Formats: sequence, C-alpha cells, structure tokens
Amino acid sequence: MTFGSRLRELRKAKNMSQEELGKIIHVSKVSISGYENDTREPSQEALTSLANYFDVTTDYLLGLNQTPKWANEKDANDLAKFLKENAGSMTYQGENLTDEEKEKLKIAMTQIFWKRHKHD
Repeated sequence: MTFGSRLRELRKAKNMSQEELGKIIHVSKVSISGYENDTREPSQEALTSLANYFDVTTDYLLGLNQTPKWANEKDANDLAKFLKENAGSMTYQGENLTDEEKEKLKIAMTQIFWKRHKHD
C-alpha cells in the first residue's frame, strides 16, 4: 500500500474532503490530491501534521510499519496469530498462490484486521 492510498483511506474513514484535510494541516486541496495520487510528496512538516491528526506514526503513513500507533503488544500478537491461522488457506480456486500474491494478501488482511480491531 502506498503513502497516497494510506492517506486516502485514513481521510475517508473520517468522512472528510481533501479540502477539509488541507485546511487542518495548512496545505491546499491540490497538495492533498497530489499526495493521495502519489504524484507529490509531503514536506516533513506536512507528514508530521498528518500523522498527528490521524494518530498514526510517520512510519505507518510511509509504509515502513504496518502496526498503528494505538496498537499494543497484545494487538500485534493477535494479528500474528490471525495471519498464521489463515496462511494455510491462501489458495485461489484450489491452486496455491505465488509468494507475491501471498504477500499482497497478507498486507490486505493486515489492513482489514487493524481497521476492524480499532472499532472493537
């Protein structure tokens, strides 16, 4: 998942427009659009403002860490268990997935896990 897609997902989860987010972090709607489309990179100041606003780490926004800032060690262990329990079922129409497909599926499962877990 790219920085832009993470940002778009976080913004949409708060039901806000690009313009609203831009006003909050003091950048234009065009800048937010560029970030979300991965055609523009935020300044360090904008990146920090986004992380603070969404209560995530800058590493999470940049895709360097899949674990949200609000998660604790038990949450991370629960995710590891969830992925391990479901790893064996990584087939499609009875055929094993490639390593690349498995990695993409793990990323998607991780995102779904954190999204659902936060709302528990």
